[in-house]
Amino acid sequence: MNRKKKPRFRPHPGFRSVAGCLLALGVVAGAARADGRLLVPASSSNPCVGRDALLAVLDRPTVADSSCVVRPDHVVIEAGFAHATLYPSGSGHGWNAPEMEIRIGLPHDNELVFLPPNRVIAPGADGYTASVVGLKHEFDVSSAWQFAAESLVTLASGDPNQGSAGTGVAINGVASYSPSSTVGLSLMAGFTSDTEPSNLGGGRYTSFNPDGVVTWEFLPPWQLYLEVYGATHTGVGQGSGYDADGGIQILLSRNMEIDFEAGTRLSGDLGGYSHYVGAGLGLEF
Repeated sequence: MNRKKKPRFRPHPGFRSVAGCLLALGVVAGAARADGRLLVPASSSNPCVGRDALLAVLDRPTVADSSCVVRPDHVVIEAGFAHATLYPSGSGHGWNAPEMEIRIGLPHDNELVFLPPNRVIAPGADGYTASVVGLKHEFDVSSAWQFAAESLVTLASGDPNQGSAGTGVAINGVASYSPSSTVGLSLMAGFTSDTEPSNLGGGRYTSFNPDGVVTWEFLPPWQLYLEVYGATHTGVGQGSGYDADGGIQILLSRNMEIDFEAGTRLSGDLGGYSHYVGAGLGLEF
């Protein structure tokens, strides 16, 4: 999961605010394939279609990515910001923005994704992160189960404090299950090979990155989520790290979402923060 979607104040690459496997529930309708997407009866639980589908399609605000792809000839833009109390305690505060992700729907259940640099403002670690490009494919299995696979490339870009000294790669698998029309479970797992910023030596390290998400659409179109995620290595010569986050998503219209989130460190030093709060939005065109 080598994207910078979540706030990262420790200067090394890793998880993305764009995040493997957001599962968000929606009310679905139809019974045929349209725009290259599988439509199922309203009594089913496929989260990728229906009136609340944007909640499922969006990658933010979780670290995990959605198991849904953007519809062909459509574009989804996601953005946000975060403010964090840095780790270890007493090391100050930091900001992270714009956490932007641009996703373009392609034929045959594929999508192209681009993450431009984030601006990180933190004591001793100011800078711009590397850019990321990738491809994702959605597999239609059943109305309740969704699977996806994605490959991501972190470009050798960004600045010496927050960028990537070399090219990074990631392969993620996403599995999502909707036991009902209001509850969703999702699991993403991936392997990454990343390089640290040049100011940290530019060394390469690999990691296995698990991520689990639970969602509950308690009052359409309001949805809560809880996520726990980690990495077996957070940098060159470093051990594992685990964080947790949660928040609320609000669907303002069929094509616009806003969200509010909070996260905390569980163990290790995955993101360089003790805890953070953030907000963002998603738009579909």
